[in-house]
Amino acid sequence: MPQDASFDVVSKVDTQELDNALNQARKEIAGRFDFKNSKTSIENTDKTITIVADDELKMKNVVDIVQSKANKRGISLKAFDYGKVEPATQNTFRLVITVKSGIPKDKIKPLTEAIKASKLKVQAQYQDEQLRVSGKSRDDLQKVQQLLRELDYDLPLQFVNYR
Repeated sequence: MPQDASFDVVSKVDTQELDNALNQARKEIAGRFDFKNSKTSIENTDKTITIVADDELKMKNVVDIVQSKANKRGISLKAFDYGKVEPATQNTFRLVITVKSGIPKDKIKPLTEAIKASKLKVQAQYQDEQLRVSGKSRDDLQKVQQLLRELDYDLPLQFVNYR
């Protein structure tokens, strides 16, 4: 009896690429004339990016720079959850961007419904913030991947552990 083929649908950001994108953004800000003598900074942890800028225009410019550098590094902008711009110390403004990781249980339903609606002979089960799709035919699995790529979903999706 042939073994079922499967793959996992995950939503994660490569932290090394994110660090590289933020370092490139810091270098560009350091070299730009319009940011000379400003208190602009970009700090990051595993799950958040904190941007501090002198005014809202500089904040918008920094966000644009971060987005363009992340996009060039292959990081989907859907992975960023933007907070509110709020006043900070020394007449500056702060923006906290949360980096989404994993597929929450409440967000998995549209994916499983789309897979079931496709009428392909595959099974989808949610486990550990990821969706495992398995079936006998590898062609069906590839059709599911294509279906999920075309789906306008609010998280970036990657397909891993294809076997």
